[in-house]
Amino acid sequence: MLLLSGCTPQEFQRGLLPGVTGVTNHTERIVGLWTTSWIVLWIIGGIAWALMFWAIIVYRRRKGDTAAPSQLRYNNPIETMFTVVPLIITIGFFAFTARDMAAIEAPVANPDVEIEVIGKQWSWDFNYVDGNVYDSGVQSDFDGEEGAEAKLPTLYLPVNKSVKIDLSARDVIHSFWVIDFLYKKDMFPGRTNTMYVTPQVEGTYQGKCAELCGEYHSLMLFNVKVVSQAEYDAHLADLAAAGNVGQLDETYDRNQNLPGDNPEIRG
Repeated sequence: MLLLSGCTPQEFQRGLLPGVTGVTNHTERIVGLWTTSWIVLWIIGGIAWALMFWAIIVYRRRKGDTAAPSQLRYNNPIETMFTVVPLIITIGFFAFTARDMAAIEAPVANPDVEIEVIGKQWSWDFNYVDGNVYDSGVQSDFDGEEGAEAKLPTLYLPVNKSVKIDLSARDVIHSFWVIDFLYKKDMFPGRTNTMYVTPQVEGTYQGKCAELCGEYHSLMLFNVKVVSQAEYDAHLADLAAAGNVGQLDETYDRNQNLPGDNPEIRG
C-alpha cells in the first residue's frame, strides 16, 4: 500500500502533511509535534497488538481441553499499569501540545505588517491596515471557464516579515485556513481573533473556509501570495490606484439588528 501510494521521503518526514518545509515560522514546530505524536502512538499500538496476540496464542484453548481456565477477579500490577501508563501518555501529549500552542499563539510586540481579514458568505475582505487600502472579494464561481482560480480573492503577504492578522466575520462563524500554513483559526461575528505568522517561502498558497457556513461553503476559497517586499508594496499601490483607499468596517455586517448593537432594541 505504501509503495503504490507513491509517497516521497519528504512527505513521510512531515507526516503526510501538505506543503513544503518551513513555509512559515510555525510549520516546523507543527510538523514536529504531529510526527512525534504518530511515532509514539505507533510504538504504543505495536506493544498493545503484540500483547494481544501473545495472549491469544499462548493462552488459547488446546485440543482436548475441557475444563475452564483458572479465574482471577483482578490483577493489581496489570490494572495499575493500565491506569498509570495512559495517564502518563495523556499528560505528555497535553504538555507538548500546550507548549507548542503557547509558542504559536504568542503575540508579536511590533509586527512588520498588520492585516484584517473579514469572512462573509461566501468570500473574503482584506484590510491592509498599514497601507490604508483594502481588497473586497466576491464568491467563487467555477463554471468551467479557464482562469477561474486566478479570480479568487488573494491576500498578499511579504516574505520574512512578521504579520499580525485580525480575524472577524460579517454574518456567521467562518474559519480562516491557509492549508500549507498548517494552521486554521475561527472567525466569529462581533469578536476579533488574532494570529501571528511570518511567511518564509515565496509562492501562492490555497486557502479556504474550514467551518461549514452555509450553502456555498465549498466555494469560499481564496489564495495567499507570499511575495517580496517590493511586490507587496506594488500591490498596495495598485489597490490605492484602483480607488480602494480606506478600511472596510462593520458597516456591511449582516447582524446589525442584534440587541447589543442597536441602542433602540437594547433599551
